[in-house]
Amino acid sequence: MIEKVLIANRGEIALRVIRTCKALGIKTVAVYSDEDYNSMHVKQASEAYHIGEAAPSKSYLNQEKILEVMMASGTDAVHPGYGFLSENDDFARLCEKNKIIFIGPKADSMNLCGDKMKCKDAMLKAKVPTVPGSPGLVTDADDAEKIANEIGYPVMLKSVYGGGGRGIRIVNNDKELREGYESVTGESIAAVGKSAILVEKFLEKTRHIEYQFARDTHGNVVHIFERECSIQRRNQKLIEQTPSPIVDEETRSRVGELVRNAATAVDYTNLGTAEFLRADNGEFYFIEINARLQVEHPITEFVSGLDLVKLQLDIANGEPIPFKQSDLKMNGYAIECRINAEDTFLDFAPSTGPVPDVTIPSGPGVRCDTYLYPGCTVSPFYDSLMAKLVTWGQTFEESRTRMLAALNDFYIQGVETSIPLYKTILNSEEYKNGELSTDFLKRFDMIDRLTTDLKKEKEEKSEAAIAAAIIHSEYFKSRVQSNAANNSNWKYNLD
Repeated sequence: MIEKVLIANRGEIALRVIRTCKALGIKTVAVYSDEDYNSMHVKQASEAYHIGEAAPSKSYLNQEKILEVMMASGTDAVHPGYGFLSENDDFARLCEKNKIIFIGPKADSMNLCGDKMKCKDAMLKAKVPTVPGSPGLVTDADDAEKIANEIGYPVMLKSVYGGGGRGIRIVNNDKELREGYESVTGESIAAVGKSAILVEKFLEKTRHIEYQFARDTHGNVVHIFERECSIQRRNQKLIEQTPSPIVDEETRSRVGELVRNAATAVDYTNLGTAEFLRADNGEFYFIEINARLQVEHPITEFVSGLDLVKLQLDIANGEPIPFKQSDLKMNGYAIECRINAEDTFLDFAPSTGPVPDVTIPSGPGVRCDTYLYPGCTVSPFYDSLMAKLVTWGQTFEESRTRMLAALNDFYIQGVETSIPLYKTILNSEEYKNGELSTDFLKRFDMIDRLTTDLKKEKEEKSEAAIAAAIIHSEYFKSRVQSNAANNSNWKYNLD
C-alpha cells in the first residue's frame, strides 16, 4: 500500500493532493524551485526538497533530479498533478523502471493517448466518432493544402504533440494554411524538439464537452458524468460547469458508453478525461484523452460526492473501483472559474508580482483551491492560474448566484485578474440561457461588455461615495448642533 507520495508539481494542485493524502494518513513529499522556497505546498507537505532553479527545465521538468529525491525520501508513489511531467510517458516509464508507482496510466497507454494520430486510430477501431480530417500524419504544406481542399475550409492544423490548446491554428484559405503550417511546426519543434501535424475540419459554433472516467487494473470502467468547458480564450478553458445544459440523460448515457469504450481501447488505468467537440447538429466528435487529473475536477467532485484524488490513489494501490456505473447519480449543479493572473485588456497577457493582501471567499457551497496567501508572489516562470473558485447549488441558478457572490468577495491585491470578466459573463443572458460555444467571448462581444460594465461600476461607486459623504456630513452637522445646544461656550461654524 502507498504510504508516501511525492508530488511532482507546485501551487494549488500540489496542495490539493496533499489535502487528500493527509486525510488518508499518507505522508507527502514536496519539491520546490528557487522561486517557490516560501510557497504554501512546501510548508504543508511532510517533507520538502529543493530541486533547482526557477525555470521549469531546471526544476519541475528535471526528471533525474525528481527521481533522485524520490529515491532519497523513500517515496512509494509519485503524483504528477497536471502540466509539467503529468503526461510525459518517459517520466512514467522512469518511475516504472525504478519500482515507484506512477499515479496515472501506464507509460505505454500514456504514449498512445499523447499521440493524437495513434489515439485517433484506436478510437476509429473502437467505433468512437472522430472529427473528419487527414487519415494520417501530414508531411508537408502541399499535403495539408490538398486535404484542406478535400474536406473544405475552415480547417484546423493541430500538432500531434500539442496540449492545453497550444499547437493549434484555424485557417480559412490556402494562404493562411501555409503560414499556419510553418507556425505550428515551429511551435512544436520549440516545445518538444519534433513536429507532426494533423489536418481536421474546423467545426464552427461547437461546444467543448468532456467526460471524466476511471478504469482500474481489473478492467472495470465508469464515466463520472460530463463537464461543459466551452467558455475559452485561445483554446484554453476559463469557466467549466456540470451538468451541461444540453446533455440529457439519454445523451449522457450514450456518450458515456463511447467514453468507456475509448478507455478500454487504449488500455487506460486510473483517472482520465475524454474530450469531445459537440457540433451544432448535436453530433459528438472525440478529440483527445487527457491522461491526468484535470484542473476542473472539483466540479465533478461536487456533483458526484467523490474525492477523485482518493480514487486515483485507490486504483494505483490495485484496488477495484468500489462502485458501479448504476451507483453514480448527479446531485445539483457546479461551476468553476479559473482565477488567472492576466490582463484581459492586453490579450490576456500574464500579470505577475507580489500579492500584499488577499481575501479568499468561503461559505455554503463555495470551494477555493489556491496557493495564494498575503505576502506571496505570482511568478512569471509558471502558469497564470492562481486559484480554482468552485460553487455548488441544488439548481444552476443557485450555483451561478453563489459564484457571483464569491467573485465579489475574492480580493487579490497587486496583480490583474480574470475576475471582472467572469462577472460580466455570468451576468449575461447568453450564459444564463446556456448559449455556450468555444467562440463565446468573441460571438457575444464579452470584452466590450466588460468595458461597459467596468465604466458603469466606476460611476456607481462614485455616486455611492458622494451619497455616503453627504450622509456623513449631515450626521456631523447634527452632532455639532447637539453639542452647541448643550454647551453654550462651545462654538463651531456649521457652514
